[in-house]
Amino acid sequence: MNIIVTIKQVPDTDEVKIDPKTGSLIREGVPSIINPEDKHAIEEALRIREKQDDVVVTALSMGPPQAENALREALAMGVDKAILLSDWAFAGADTLATTYILSVAIKKLKKYDLIFCGRQAIDGDTGQVGPQLAEVLNLPQVTFAEEINIQGNVVTVKSNFDKVIRTIEVNTPALITVTKGINRPRFKTMNGVLRAFRDKEVVTWTKGDLKLNPMRIGINGSPTWVRNTFTPSHSRGGLVTEKQSKDLAGDILDFLLDKNLLNA
Repeated sequence: MNIIVTIKQVPDTDEVKIDPKTGSLIREGVPSIINPEDKHAIEEALRIREKQDDVVVTALSMGPPQAENALREALAMGVDKAILLSDWAFAGADTLATTYILSVAIKKLKKYDLIFCGRQAIDGDTGQVGPQLAEVLNLPQVTFAEEINIQGNVVTVKSNFDKVIRTIEVNTPALITVTKGINRPRFKTMNGVLRAFRDKEVVTWTKGDLKLNPMRIGINGSPTWVRNTFTPSHSRGGLVTEKQSKDLAGDILDFLLDKNLLNA
């Protein structure tokens, strides 16, 4: 069985700040990490490999050259192979262009039974790439996975969608997006880190290696873009009442009626 895990290197959002003049993220000096839910996808693939024979786990990422660090971390966790899709022409890609590039790379790999993705990335929070990738590759998909069981070519997935628990069966090949509830990612070991840098390789594929349509990558292939990023203000005042608790409910009701908030 061949499992592909798509991962993304993202800025640590606990450290991110926004430039008040430009409205853009200040990335200088901000540490980069593997997108948290992608680490859960890696862990799930590794757990499947521990239960079954002949399972190969490949981590696939698109990003600038420094995204190799995220792939090295995946190798240190235990991933077998790592591929970085990196080219200046990919810059500015939205989720659609990113999906196209990833799909071409996956087709180049040819052999895959399962594709695991994190539910969404913390820098964009769109949750679009996994489902779009399934559509482009014409694969059955299950999102918000919290439990995965495999019997032959049948995959049974417990999915938690907005507190609605679903049990879904799909045949491989298939794509599954996972949430944090599915497992607890393992820590890197010293031996794992040594193997990741000494014995394993991160293969880099560029635009030329993938033979991409130039009108479907980067800014050219991105019909959406971010016009502005800002921190919302909290300048609105609240209602303060000094009346006793027996009158409080009436005050709140009068306030809501006055602001026409009960007619929404």
